Amino acid sequence: MKTAIVFDCEFLCIQGSQSRFWCAAIDPDPVIAQIGAVRVGLEADFPVLETFKSYVTPVDRHGDRYALDPYFTNLTGITEEQIDEKGTSLHKALADVETFSQGAKLWSWGKDELNMMAISCYIAGISPPIPASRFDNAVKQLLAAGMPVEDLARTPSNRLADYYGVDHPVLKGHDALDDALSVTYTLQYLLRSGKLLPSAFDR
Repeated sequence: MKTAIVFDCEFLCIQGSQSRFWCAAIDPDPVIAQIGAVRVGLEADFPVLETFKSYVTPVDRHGDRYALDPYFTNLTGITEEQIDEKGTSLHKALADVETFSQGAKLWSWGKDELNMMAISCYIAGISPPIPASRFDNAVKQLLAAGMPVEDLARTPSNRLADYYGVDHPVLKGHDALDDALSVTYTLQYLLRSGKLLPSAFDR
């Protein structure tokens, strides 16, 4: 079955980082600490075939581990204990993402690959294992399905399924897998209703 990967990542921040574009002296580099991904079928009933979640041990440009700010933990639910128990290196996490993808294109709500690949790999001093051509922006799909630009601008990924009134399990915002699922459930709805065609995932 032809498939697509919907993914999301959570990256380090402290309160106010976004408004400062992560440029203050106190801001951590926006490296990833969690990746979530969903493999969705692009045929038949467009099923969710498999999910993936990985915790990444975030390190700074000197190779030292970042401590998680309480604001980040409160926002995402990611704790030091989870990183201690489940955290893996960026290199392994991205290799696992590539294995999970099975060569399919990876879609995010926006351009999460810039934090997941470009920034994080640069800070870690490793070569990005997945080329930029393998990623695309799921916002394009919602535009193609007729979502107004004004609504796109004010609807985060964790609110997308609710925007369309899609019935779904309880999801936690700012959890990488749950945010990826919110986008996936929305794409499923649009595909099943014929508002979006599977060919939209071709390039």
